[in-house]
Amino acid sequence: MQPFKTYTLNLKGRLVTIDRPWVMGIINVTPDSFYRGSRIADEQALVYRTRAMIADGADVIDVGACSTRPGSEQVDAQQEMERLQWALGIIRRVAPEVVLSVDTYRAAVARRCVVEWGANIINDISGGTLDEDMFDTIAGLHVPYVLMHMRGTPQTMSSMTDYQDVTTDVLQWMARRIDKLHQMGVADVIADPGFGFAKTVEQNYELLARLNAFQALNAPLLVGVSRKRMIYTPLDCTADEALNGTTVVNTIALLQGAHILRVHDVKAAVQAVKLTMMVHEHGAIDMNQSIIGYKPIAK
Repeated sequence: MQPFKTYTLNLKGRLVTIDRPWVMGIINVTPDSFYRGSRIADEQALVYRTRAMIADGADVIDVGACSTRPGSEQVDAQQEMERLQWALGIIRRVAPEVVLSVDTYRAAVARRCVVEWGANIINDISGGTLDEDMFDTIAGLHVPYVLMHMRGTPQTMSSMTDYQDVTTDVLQWMARRIDKLHQMGVADVIADPGFGFAKTVEQNYELLARLNAFQALNAPLLVGVSRKRMIYTPLDCTADEALNGTTVVNTIALLQGAHILRVHDVKAAVQAVKLTMMVHEHGAIDMNQSIIGYKPIAK
C-alpha cells in the first residue's frame, strides 16, 4: 500500500488538510447523466440527497449541470448556469458550511459559481482545453482546481484513444499543465487522470494498475470511476448494478494512494476508506504476495 501523503488546500482563506482520503459526492442537475440514480430534478430530491450525503460522511459535494458522458449533447452556458444557480442556492441554504465543488469546463460559469454562490473548488473535465480562459480565471479566483485529463470533447473523445503508452502520455500531459498552472500562481491543483475519458476499458485498467506513478505529480490525486463503463462492461451488468465493482476499484485506488474518491454512493466509499485506512495503520501491503504465500511466476 502506498504511503499516504498529506496535502493542504486553501478554501477561501481556510486552510484544510487532506490527512486521510476524502469522499466527493456527485450531484447532477441534468436530465441525461449516464447514471440515472444521480439525476436530480426537483428541490425536495436535492435537499434529501444533500442531507443524505453529508450524513453518510461526504467531505465535498460536486455539482454538475452539463452532462459529459460519451456522446452527450452540449448545453449552452446560460442553461448550465441557470441549473447551477438553482442547485447551489438550495445546497448553500441546507448546508452552508459544506465544501462545494462545481463540475464545469467553462471559465465564465466557474467565475460566477465562485463569486456569487461560494463554490470552493472548480472541477474541469477538460483540464483547461475547452476554454482558453480557464487557467487565467482560476489564477484570479485563488480556488483549488481539479485538472482532469481528456482528449477532444465528450462528443469525440471515444475515438481519441491512440496512445504510445497511456500512463506515460497522461502523466506527462498532466505534469506540463500543472507546471503551467503553478507558474500562473495557482497553488492548489488536484490531479485527475480522467478514467473513462478518451480511454478504452483496457487503458483504464492499465492506468489503475500504474496509478501510483501519478504520485510523482506532487498533487492530491482524485479518482472518479463510479459506476462507469470500465466497471459495468467487464462485469456484464448495468451502471445501476455496478456499486460492488465500483467499491472494488475504489479500494484498489486507495491502496495506491488516491486522496479523493468522486462517487455517486457516498456511504460505500466512506466505508471503503475507513477499512483501507485500518489496513494502512498496520503497515504496507505487498500486492504481489497474498496471505497464503502465493507469488506470481516471473516472466
